[in-house]
Amino acid sequence: MDRSAIVENNLWRASSAERVNSHPLEQDISVDLAVIGGGYTGSSAALEAARRGASVALFEAETIGHGGSGRNVGLVNAGLWLPPDDVIATLGEGAGHRLIAELSEGPAKVFGLIEREGIDCEATRNGTLHLAHAPRGLTDLQNRATQGQRLGAPIQLLDRAETIRRTGSEAFHGALFDPRAGTVQPLAYCRGLARAAGQAGAQLFENTPVTALSRQPDHWQIAANGRTVRAKALLLATNGYHRDITSPFAPRCVPVHYSQFATAPLPAALRDKILPGGEGCWDTALVMSSIRIDKAGRLIVGGMGDSTGPYAPLHRSWGRRKLRRLFPELANIPFEHGWSGRIAMTGDHIPKVVAFGPSTYAIFGYSGRGISPGTVFGTTAAEALLDNRPDALPIPVLEGYSERFTAAKGAWYEFGASLFHGLPT
Repeated sequence: MDRSAIVENNLWRASSAERVNSHPLEQDISVDLAVIGGGYTGSSAALEAARRGASVALFEAETIGHGGSGRNVGLVNAGLWLPPDDVIATLGEGAGHRLIAELSEGPAKVFGLIEREGIDCEATRNGTLHLAHAPRGLTDLQNRATQGQRLGAPIQLLDRAETIRRTGSEAFHGALFDPRAGTVQPLAYCRGLARAAGQAGAQLFENTPVTALSRQPDHWQIAANGRTVRAKALLLATNGYHRDITSPFAPRCVPVHYSQFATAPLPAALRDKILPGGEGCWDTALVMSSIRIDKAGRLIVGGMGDSTGPYAPLHRSWGRRKLRRLFPELANIPFEHGWSGRIAMTGDHIPKVVAFGPSTYAIFGYSGRGISPGTVFGTTAAEALLDNRPDALPIPVLEGYSERFTAAKGAWYEFGASLFHGLPT
């Protein structure tokens, strides 16, 4: 399979039941809130603002969910990738506990929006499994379980036998089960948020890249598609797919690629054995991987690395070997889809909210946890901007933020993943 075929063979684009009615911007407009970026953050912000009665315009350079939201694994997790004690150590007691509490409710907010707006996105709230890839991984999970349970999280540490029963694989040494969590078809969820925002009155403009921002005395002026937009408030929600805008602010994160490979639908007998409960899974390995099942019974294997870049053959070969090692009975099941996306990684793995001017925020850096945090941050950003309440956001607002050597760090992550994927599995 050549690189162009992989780029165009995204399962989520092929299977999304949700569609968005949109068109490029064709005239000058004025709005209460302008949102740049049509991912989870931008779409949930547009939905919340429109439901509050504000005039809203959302601008997406490509199509809704084009970036990380349409390339996601689809795990609706509670919290961040970091264990709770690390979050508290970084943010402090008050801010750390608040962020943990807000994001612990993230899955409930996601599944609540899905139900309220009738989003057709294969929503399955059967929990997630954090899988111990080795004995040392089980030690890590035991520590996470202790920390989470101390804060009231209803998580359960599963032994090897129960993990084998739930996954259908003998490759894991145990798992941490979170019943709050689940899975969605990630692009359909994003499109559903945008569709609902449009139905609530938001204007949606796809294929409309924003090329310039400037602050005027009482509003933001935005150049998009050769037109001018006046906005009382502005949300920059481009995350890992930021482009064009360099002033007055541009998010700076380390780009980390993640690739996925989806099989043909499994035969019924195998479907009943492999992930029979439908939990979404990821493991404790340094070079992380994931497995999940979609509604049609396809098994989806994911791992760090860019399957469209120079090391693509290594990542694709690893995907086949990984599938065979986890589930030997699937050795001859073909992959029908393959795609890759970018994760926006911050140095401390905690999202950032930057107020780079009056009545504006840039939100970015979910470090691989986009669905629940993006929904929470986007929804609260709309409240914060419309009501002038920065305290509505789940994390303290910064006046600036920058990462150094982002390209070099991203290249190092890719090299490391490629080196690992070149080893025998």
